[in-house]
Amino acid sequence: MVQVPVGAYDCDVLVVGGGIVGLSTAYAITRAAPGTRVTVLEKEPGPARHQTGRNSGVIHSGIYYRPGSLKARYAVRGAAEMVKFCAEYGIAHAVTGKLIVATEREELPRLHALVQRGRENGIPVRELGAAQIGEYEPEVRGLAAIHVGTTGVCDFVGVARQLARASGAEIRYGARVVRVDRRPELGVAVLTSGGEIVRARVLVNCAGLYCDEVARLTGDEPGVRIVPFRGEYYELARPELVRGLVYPVPDPAFPFLGVHLTRGIDGGVHIGPNAVPAMAREGYGWRVVRPRELAGTLTWPGSWAIARQHWRYGAGELHRSLSKGAFLEAVRRLLPGVESDDLVRAPAGVRAQAVLRDGTLVDDFLIREGERAVHVLNAPSPAATASLPIGREVGRRVLDLLGRL
Repeated sequence: MVQVPVGAYDCDVLVVGGGIVGLSTAYAITRAAPGTRVTVLEKEPGPARHQTGRNSGVIHSGIYYRPGSLKARYAVRGAAEMVKFCAEYGIAHAVTGKLIVATEREELPRLHALVQRGRENGIPVRELGAAQIGEYEPEVRGLAAIHVGTTGVCDFVGVARQLARASGAEIRYGARVVRVDRRPELGVAVLTSGGEIVRARVLVNCAGLYCDEVARLTGDEPGVRIVPFRGEYYELARPELVRGLVYPVPDPAFPFLGVHLTRGIDGGVHIGPNAVPAMAREGYGWRVVRPRELAGTLTWPGSWAIARQHWRYGAGELHRSLSKGAFLEAVRRLLPGVESDDLVRAPAGVRAQAVLRDGTLVDDFLIREGERAVHVLNAPSPAATASLPIGREVGRRVLDLLGRL
């Protein structure tokens, strides 16, 4: 075991993971307690290489999330703070608003429920009839829609880089954690793949796709397993067909928002994602298979429970993954004028979805504490939007731990 000599700390707080949540945590700690020594370990050669840098770039309003939940509170607060942060540091962003469009009659009650939820969460919402949709999106068709004015887009990778600079933390790239030795009376020592040993008073686990594994390395049982879902995207060859952001009405049984249209800060329009099981935690394509990680998913009882409960939904997602025609059909529900040649494959992302043993998909952000450790165990979308409030919450818990040592 790696020993932690008394008084030999390299830092006060060691953050594992250099995505937007880990870097926001470092930023929050150094802002709240100047002089606190923070080190961030990131296994990649730069920040934000996974969930942060492989998403739609949307600043979510918070309209989807259960009132009172962390997601609802942090997304609403985080959206406003993210726009302010981007403006302060000159990071590309735009508040575009978005449409959520019902294309089938059975979706109308769910659309109305979103209006009520938005109002409960303090979000301005405008209800639209079919003829009014064209005011915002001339090429989009639907039976009804709502316009959410506080939604936007930004460069989340740029945000992560600025958080790294502004935090004043020591950032070590290419430092994958391979072993953790935690002694409650002494501290935490981490061994990296490069043979370095980093000693800290408190560890913060923001490892995203590997957060449950890092928790177990620390000696804490997370009670969840990360089951990776790949989100596959296309880019629209005729971006002039879409002015802003267009979403379908989501199925409330799932944390996924369905195939949507997103005009990014670069002017391009991304379409997607669908959601299919990935055969590796960083499985950005069907050919990426890591047997150990796949076995971990298949041996988790919750994975089979998901398959039994939601096989019909999953079959549809798989069909859209394997068939461009099926994907095109889903897009045409919103954008009838799109053609097959308009869809150009774009890089995929992977969602780190925490799943309970009984197959429950953890719906809210999940943060747990252990001896000298704080673990962020579920922080998929809208975590990028909510990263500043999440970072403050994690930072508060870390400083409380430090204060008790």
